[in-house]
Amino acid sequence: MLAVVHNIPYVGDSLLENVAMPKAMTLNVRVSGTLGEFVANNIGDDGAYENVSEYVRDLIRRDKERAEAEGFARLKAELTAAFAAPETAYEELDADKVIARNTRG
Repeated sequence: MLAVVHNIPYVGDSLLENVAMPKAMTLNVRVSGTLGEFVANNIGDDGAYENVSEYVRDLIRRDKERAEAEGFARLKAELTAAFAAPETAYEELDADKVIARNTRG
């Protein structure tokens, strides 16, 4: 059984944009068994990555892109539905109505 344990420094990309965190973060990850073997096969001379840190940073970036794409798809679906609604579905609002609507509990 292969165990890969690595300290992963993470710098940049605002991984957690709304959380006050230092720019650099160290993650301790323990991966063993088939997952460890999979990681080991993807690093080094025969792998796509030079080291585990590079591999994990790429995985995090891809997951961030996926999450952003899902958010965009939800927004696009909502806007598509809104623009497809008949004119009679719309209600004329002034600033006071919008403020009142948004302050309701």
